[in-house]
Amino acid sequence: MDVTTLYSIGELSRRTGLSVKTIRFYSDSGVVAPTTRSPAGYRLYDLDALLRLELLRTLRELGVDLAAIRRVLDRELSVAEVAAAQADAMDVQIRVLRLRRSVLRVVAGRGSDPEETKLMHRLTRLSGEERRRLIDDFVVGTFGAVDADPAAVAMVRAATPDLPEDPSSEQVAAWVELVELVGDGEFRTRMRRTATAQAAGRTLGIENEAGEELMDLTRREVAEAVESGIDPLGDRAAPLVDDLVHRFAEAFARTPDTEFREWLAQRFEEAHDPQVDRYWRLVWIVNGWQVLPHLIPPHPWLIRALRNDRAARSTTAPHGH
Repeated sequence: MDVTTLYSIGELSRRTGLSVKTIRFYSDSGVVAPTTRSPAGYRLYDLDALLRLELLRTLRELGVDLAAIRRVLDRELSVAEVAAAQADAMDVQIRVLRLRRSVLRVVAGRGSDPEETKLMHRLTRLSGEERRRLIDDFVVGTFGAVDADPAAVAMVRAATPDLPEDPSSEQVAAWVELVELVGDGEFRTRMRRTATAQAAGRTLGIENEAGEELMDLTRREVAEAVESGIDPLGDRAAPLVDDLVHRFAEAFARTPDTEFREWLAQRFEEAHDPQVDRYWRLVWIVNGWQVLPHLIPPHPWLIRALRNDRAARSTTAPHGH
């Protein structure tokens, strides 16, 4: 045998970057066996052993376990097959790490206590099937298995919240809030009443009384204000709210004063359930849907604006000043 093609452990260590101790371990375990021994009894390795060690080191650095590497070296598996399996395993690990990161960011941002942190961690670890079952239980518990309004059930199921595998911090926070909401018995009652009316295309309370034309105008004006980022409590909102208050006062033959503003705010609250509106907003966030301004209900913004003291006082002044 040509001894120039043989390498000592020290030479293998220098060429591969592996320590002598590590090479000896691989040699003793039979992963890379010595080709022969020197007259003095030292292990000697050929070029094939050197290449095996280089491949072994590369695969180990990529996170492949030793058992899989042994099968590659013994030609039971190809490098491509092992790489594909390792990539799939890393995808799972990455999703888990990202989910943990999102939970930690929510905990840090909200200043969560230990109990809330444990709850958040548990809820986000639910499998996709467990999450769907949780929402199914909510739908059945809300509308009942029998005598349910099919249109209302279909509307709720069409927008089933589904936390993605790689959720953002905002989606994690929305999912936790959503789970707490759907477990509330009182909310289920309110959801059933509101969803049944929505599915039937019925408007509630003040929307019927004010008329379709005024309500359409209100929705457009408020949607534009929301899209423009106008704060309902800011000075930019006052002229818009003043105009709407006067239009509603005319429709109801009332005086557009502070008392009328509060009456109007109360009527909008009676016609729309803020918890149900919150549910739909949370569903949008969890599902990663774009929040379209024209689909945002006008009443939460309008109610806040109506109850803004500064805006209320402005209506007592002559209109146009």
